[in-house]
Amino acid sequence: MAIKTKNFKELAEKICSETEALLPTQFERTAARKVLLDKVESLLKESDFIDSTPESRRVTILLSDIRGFTALAETYSAKTVVDLLNRYFSIMSEVIVKYGGTIDKLMGDSIMVLFGAPRSDRSDVERAIACAVEMQQAMSDFNQQNDHLGLPEMFMGIGVNTGEVMAGPIGSDHHREYTVIGDEVNLASRIEAQSLRGQILISENTYELAMPYVLVGDPNRVQVKGKKEAVNLYELLGTTKPRAMTVPRREIRKSPRVNVNMPCYFQRLDGKNVLPEHYKAQVIDIGYNGLQMVSPIALETFAEIKMQVSLQLLGSATTDIYARVVTAEMTDGKVVCSLEFSGIDMAGQQTIKQFVDSQVVLA
Repeated sequence: MAIKTKNFKELAEKICSETEALLPTQFERTAARKVLLDKVESLLKESDFIDSTPESRRVTILLSDIRGFTALAETYSAKTVVDLLNRYFSIMSEVIVKYGGTIDKLMGDSIMVLFGAPRSDRSDVERAIACAVEMQQAMSDFNQQNDHLGLPEMFMGIGVNTGEVMAGPIGSDHHREYTVIGDEVNLASRIEAQSLRGQILISENTYELAMPYVLVGDPNRVQVKGKKEAVNLYELLGTTKPRAMTVPRREIRKSPRVNVNMPCYFQRLDGKNVLPEHYKAQVIDIGYNGLQMVSPIALETFAEIKMQVSLQLLGSATTDIYARVVTAEMTDGKVVCSLEFSGIDMAGQQTIKQFVDSQVVLA
């Protein structure tokens, strides 16, 4: 499938001009032109690989996702959400291109980036690590724009994994694209799903390759779907290559905590599926973005649950909250779990914040 570069670029310019005419602001026109031309450049770079034979390659896969995006999409108009995503992708694409990553897919609010395909380099892991750190740093600029536009602060989770995949063109005569498939891609997706807001998690494979120049937290052994044995995941805190960089510590993960004595019910999740069995627990303290509860069953670190919390006790109606287990310890014969909210609607989040603030003032 040959691509005539001159004609392809002329067609891209025509599409850009026609697209710009449909957009109301200069910011949107500039952003749209940049996205389109960047995609054209990417396609031209990869055109030599469209008709290539699939081959085994070692790649580093970076997957990112906006936390709580579904709740935001349900609150704001479709146009506001699309504008937000376009700004987000524009900022993140700048970082990805800077570090030589190949954007494999944009899936809703998720980005899949490859280092090592279609072309490989000895610095693939180093660049992927640095890219992940700078993407988290770039969220500060993105959130400054959100604040100016009256939109809420957003947070991103990132997972990074390195391993052997099959890389090459996949599709039909009607549509064909260069991509990667394999177990290591699936593992990268599972790792990203475990990450908290503002967090980067890397796999054992990636850590072993990057060990001389990265700073990580203690390993967490996690059972992930598709793996018979638990895997070690490391929270990336910083890197020294190509320069010293640290992952910003998001204040969303810190807030005042107040003691409560409030019942709640929860269900465990298996991937995206909510399991049917309900459990009754007791919330013993709560903050803006998380809570501590006593659970009737043991819960694994990084496990996700769906909670039903009676916000009537806090001044509003019952709401569903998705939360991830940060720690789970046996204390005096009880399972005490600390959880961070992974999904909560804007009304519920505001109600909890108002309740916590009121209790802090009273104290």
